[in-house]
Amino acid sequence: MTPIQGPLQAARVALITGANTGIGRVTARELAQQGLHVFVACRSEQSTQALLDEVRSGAPPGAKIEWLPLDLGDFKSIHQCAETFLAKGLPLHLLINNAGIAGARGLTHEGFELAFGINHLGHFLLTQLLLERIKSSAPARIVSVASRAHYRATGIDWRAVREPTKTRTGLSEYGVSKLANVLFSAELGRRLKGTGVTTYSLHPGVVASDVWRTVPWPLRSLIKLFMLSPEAGAATTLHCANSASLAGETGLYYDRCRSKPASQVAQNLSLAAELWQASENWVR
Repeated sequence: MTPIQGPLQAARVALITGANTGIGRVTARELAQQGLHVFVACRSEQSTQALLDEVRSGAPPGAKIEWLPLDLGDFKSIHQCAETFLAKGLPLHLLINNAGIAGARGLTHEGFELAFGINHLGHFLLTQLLLERIKSSAPARIVSVASRAHYRATGIDWRAVREPTKTRTGLSEYGVSKLANVLFSAELGRRLKGTGVTTYSLHPGVVASDVWRTVPWPLRSLIKLFMLSPEAGAATTLHCANSASLAGETGLYYDRCRSKPASQVAQNLSLAAELWQASENWVR
């Protein structure tokens, strides 16, 4: 692992997945304006360029923003992304697992149901690969953008997450992936107790973002009529990332900038431990 050196230790560094659109873009822009060195991990540099240009023209002196290539549906890409970041020798004070997909159907490169593989397993692997650097940068935070859709999930079918998406809309599978986000964040918080690294999962509100890009039309256009703007949706992410009042909290679930009970299933410690063990085995 590349050591953290010299004056770079003084700079606060954030890495955000899927930050080229929606709430991730707003989050990246706001953090850069606060003076953080922000890395945006997305599949396409071209689709991220507008954000890079916007931040570089409007951020305060000394603020930085950089693109990292990342495809959360491909373990090789995740390893390469982590290796590229670690080679820079920077600390990592804030990891925001923001990227997500809803309504998509199919399998990831390694053969996991698409929503589960991208929304949960890709972020699980990325977090594990960066975790030692995050711990050495403490106090640090890991924020996972989940959804109130996790309340609809009654559990995790271990066979189904290894098969192609079954439902036409993919929204049932999306709910399972969001349940996994909440379970993972809570279990991670328990495992990191006393390290100075705290974890948060959240519902951003139902936001009109690209996460819904694969939901079939006309359902996609109809549901977007009732959604929040990305600016409003980013509020809870930024609260979990920034608020000094949350420094003593870890592993909790947030909605509208307040903690609230996750679903009963999401509070199941045995299920959280089982998900962790299965995820570890899958990403080896």
